Amino acid sequence: MSLSDLVLSLADNKQMLGLRYAEWATRAPSLEADIAAAAMGLDDLGHSRVLYGCLEPLGVDPRGPERESDPASLRNLAYFDDPWTEWSQFVAANAILDTAFTVMIEACVGGSVDVLQQRLRKMLLEERYHFLHGRSWLRSGIDTEPLQRAWREAIEWFGPPDGESAKLHREGKLSLGPAELRARLEERLEMKAPPVTSDWKGWDPIRRRARPGSIDAHTFGMLRGLEEKKYAPPTAKQAAPRA
Repeated sequence: MSLSDLVLSLADNKQMLGLRYAEWATRAPSLEADIAAAAMGLDDLGHSRVLYGCLEPLGVDPRGPERESDPASLRNLAYFDDPWTEWSQFVAANAILDTAFTVMIEACVGGSVDVLQQRLRKMLLEERYHFLHGRSWLRSGIDTEPLQRAWREAIEWFGPPDGESAKLHREGKLSLGPAELRARLEERLEMKAPPVTSDWKGWDPIRRRARPGSIDAHTFGMLRGLEEKKYAPPTAKQAAPRA
């Protein structure tokens, strides 16, 4: 595992978060929430592009050809595997997971790697509104299950106490290790994470998640551009009648 692997995981999760936000742009409880979902979705899709653009300067691009055909090759959290059916799932992701990603970006900006310091700093300003929106809805009260799941997956995503994130912290490439990342997330949200028990045996260090699975076929098709191709006008070769 390398810093590039961590940045790719962050990019894939930002991309999926942006897509799931966008799915609620006309389904939120209020017009203001609709607009916020659309705006945050665009922000995170833009952030994912910046993060993908950091891979080459880091020296290693972990993306392989399998990403074009295998949805399980994407490094997103299980929370994003399926579209959300309840507003409480949106709020938990907005408040917990979005903030967890921001905390990791802070660790990248505070580390010793120039390209991350320079390119990711602006994201922290843009994420400020995401945090305020998520915290406001969180304080209004939501169902417990999605909240606990979001906490669990955020802490698992930070990594085990002696894992790669901790190593990157010791090397100075991240300014925070797993324990510090969790503490800052709790401090930011002004709440303690529920007990998360994990022996890390089932944890996938590449995908940074404990649960197997992958995003739904429709979303994967959209990511790969297949949905756009379905509605594109036929090419001259496709439209030519058979002899």
